[in-house]
This record gives sequence, C-alpha cells and structure tokens, in this order.
Amino acid sequence: MKIKIKWKNIFFLLLILYIGYIFISQQIIMHNIKEQIAERRTDEQRAKVKNQRLQDEVKMSVSDMYIEKLAREKLGLIKQGETPVINNKN
Repeated sequence: MKIKIKWKNIFFLLLILYIGYIFISQQIIMHNIKEQIAERRTDEQRAKVKNQRLQDEVKMSVSDMYIEKLAREKLGLIKQGETPVINNKN
C-alpha cells in the first residue's frame, strides 16, 4: 500500500512540474512577443517620421526657393552680382 501512495505522489509531483514548465515557457514566449511588438511600434514610428519628412520635402520641392537652392548647390549657379566661390576639394 505504501508503494501505491509513493507512485501516486511521484505522479502528482511530475504533473505539477510539467504544468509549471509549461507555464514558465508560455510566460517567456509572451515576454518575447511583447518585446517584438514594442520594436515594431518603434519601427513604425520611425517610418511615420521619415514619411512625413519626405512628404514635406516633396511639398517644398515645387517652391521656387527650393528649386533655386538646388540650382545653386548641384549646378553651381549664381545670381547676377554675386561672387562665385570655387571649392577644389570635390
């Protein structure tokens, strides 16, 4: 009779350990998923900021001031009466 009780106790102990293992594993998985969600939200926020910056740049690109700025920087154009500055490093 003592042997049956010991086997029963061992069985319940193993069952409790197994349930504890499953619970801890699920908690670890949930923690990892929450971290991934936080990372994705951060990535999404960065993408939104970049998107807004690009949209602002597109809006600005049709203005005369922006076109003049590009002409000065890329093509080296100057207005009448200005003195050109030559940079030999490029």
